Amino acid sequence: MTQCIDLSNQRFGRLVVIERASKIAKNGNVCWVCLCDCGNQVIAEGYSLRKGITRSCGCLRRDISRKNALSNPRFLAAQAGPLVNESGIGYSSLIMSKRNHSGVIGVSFDKKAQIYIARLMYHGRYVLNHATKSFTEAVELRKEAEKKYFHRGDKR
Repeated sequence: MTQCIDLSNQRFGRLVVIERASKIAKNGNVCWVCLCDCGNQVIAEGYSLRKGITRSCGCLRRDISRKNALSNPRFLAAQAGPLVNESGIGYSSLIMSKRNHSGVIGVSFDKKAQIYIARLMYHGRYVLNHATKSFTEAVELRKEAEKKYFHRGDKR
């Protein structure tokens, strides 16, 4: 039987080894409980830690990917424009989709329940999500919510 190298209190990249884990890897390697600089706790194999294969809980990969994506001109060129206008209002709330069958933005018909649903999303939250039997009532609810949250009337 080989001896286990004690890695307690050693730093490997963003990970600091806390203690030996109770589990053993399938290949027989000893596993260690580690604390990442971001605060996450992970279990990593001792071999991976010593050879530099595992250096964080995954936050390092996310940070590097984000940095590389923002400095890659081809990636940036492929990105669509913002999904909200300068007021923070989503374009999906302002522009009618070709899939819209009701003719009014934010008003849809639920065939199963046989009701009209008026919806309005503002800053990522539904501020209006109301079901009604009448199409005209649903349109009125939507228009009132637009006036309240978009600070505008029927202008498009």
